[in-house]
Amino acid sequence: MSWWGKLLGGSFGYLLGGPLGALIGIVFGHNFDRGLVSNLRQQFEPGNQERVQTAFFTALFSVMGHLAKADGRVSESEIELARDVMQRMNLNDSMRQAAIRLFNQGKQPDFVLSDVLRQFRRECHGRRNLMRMFAEILVHAAYADGRVDVPERNVLEEVRIRLGFSASEFRHIEAVVYNARHFGGGGFGQGDATRAGPSLHEAYEILGVEASASDARVKKAYRRMMNQHHPDKLVAKGLPEEMMRLATEKTQEIKQAYEMIKKDREKKGAA
Repeated sequence: MSWWGKLLGGSFGYLLGGPLGALIGIVFGHNFDRGLVSNLRQQFEPGNQERVQTAFFTALFSVMGHLAKADGRVSESEIELARDVMQRMNLNDSMRQAAIRLFNQGKQPDFVLSDVLRQFRRECHGRRNLMRMFAEILVHAAYADGRVDVPERNVLEEVRIRLGFSASEFRHIEAVVYNARHFGGGGFGQGDATRAGPSLHEAYEILGVEASASDARVKKAYRRMMNQHHPDKLVAKGLPEEMMRLATEKTQEIKQAYEMIKKDREKKGAA
């Protein structure tokens, strides 16, 4: 049975416990079978793939709702971005409804962001690539209306601190997201909107290197970024399989950036 089937069955909410388990209980109205939980507890210890998938899904949509409500109102662009994420995940009707309810729970005044993030990090067992993907989607959400207001900035700072990213690491995450929203023409909540074309500067920022970097350093950065966003590796670490498309789109952006840099350098070398 998939993580989603087990969640619908009521086992994961109790196994997770804490604020994530409470959110699942509210959303699904589970009355957990303690006998079943006792039998499954050893199988689904923290770090188990299906348990992490449940934690990722629960934390992501609830924190997205909290972020959208941070400035006092949820804009249409923020709602559209959440819908876009759900669409790209190809959620079935029951999963979509669960995601919407989690989003709405995140908007509630008693939602405790720090506790949710703390438990999410613990459930991930320090899987940095997974937490990075989580952070990238939230940064996309913060930029849904084209800017990041102070309350949204405060939420992102809480995400940075609770997930253990340094200030420089998080700046790179933001640069990757900001430039990717232009680079491939689109991004969450932007449909298929295009512009004149991405710049070489944006390509370097996506890889996290300067234009003066050596070919070897650029290639190393490219390989590191591809490793961080490889869909199969992320799913193995606990990314819900429904998010494979999002991870695949990210690797395509990274490849496009690297190819643009290579082509520019080859052109200059032949000049």
